[in-house]
Amino acid sequence: MAKKELTVENNVAADKEKRKDPAAMEKTKAADAEEKPKETTVEFLSSLAAVLVTGLFIITFVVQAFEIPSSSMEKTLLIGDHVFVNRIQFAPKSSWVGRLLPYRDVHFRDIVVFLSPETPGLYVVKRIIGVPGDKIHVRNGVVYRNGVALEEPYVDHDDDRPDSYRNDFPAVPPGDDPNVWTNWAIDLPSYIQGDDIVVPPDHYFAMGDHRGVSLDSRYWGFIPKDNVIGRPMFIYWSFETPSDQYMKTAWSDRMLFLGHVVLHFFDKTEWKRTLRIVR
Repeated sequence: MAKKELTVENNVAADKEKRKDPAAMEKTKAADAEEKPKETTVEFLSSLAAVLVTGLFIITFVVQAFEIPSSSMEKTLLIGDHVFVNRIQFAPKSSWVGRLLPYRDVHFRDIVVFLSPETPGLYVVKRIIGVPGDKIHVRNGVVYRNGVALEEPYVDHDDDRPDSYRNDFPAVPPGDDPNVWTNWAIDLPSYIQGDDIVVPPDHYFAMGDHRGVSLDSRYWGFIPKDNVIGRPMFIYWSFETPSDQYMKTAWSDRMLFLGHVVLHFFDKTEWKRTLRIVR
């Protein structure tokens, strides 16, 4: 027993000496590092592929990035706002997923991104004012839903130009208004009951928050349920952008603006809008 105790004491003493000696400590660390298995190239590529596949799945099926190109949703959404859109919430329910995903129907006052009924492939963002069965009409710019005038603190009424079709819908016929889609001008009378327009099943009536400039369901009709992409969740980046920037299609204009963004990223970014929840 005495020999064993002596051996233990000697080992402890040796360890203390090694701790005092920097060179010995470095050798010990090097030995420990050599003992740890290094990640092979195949393992690294496998891990990278898993990350990329996961990211691709998320941006394809779960969230999608969009940028706001027009002023039709001011002051809720500004030109130059970049938002993440939840693509899952309004998607058709999948029985195999069960309750894992937060599916729900589109509600009154939801802001939604959808494919334009008028222009194929064009993404549009508006606020839902009418769901199936709702009766909608506008009088002197005030929206009535099922006979009740709406209180809409989010609306921007900064355009005083007279527009009887826009402000007294659907009482005033579209006439020769160039902004009204021809198909909608033909179909509109079939949905009118009394003073109201009635939203049909599986469709929605939407309007922009910036009512004086918004081209919305008054101009191109109802949104089919299948056209709904998702709900904007929050602004992840916002940049001061000229009102006509997204109307420019030439590559030279786009490259000039990209250079402008690089040069003025810090002083033209709207930092106060970053991570703002969209409501």
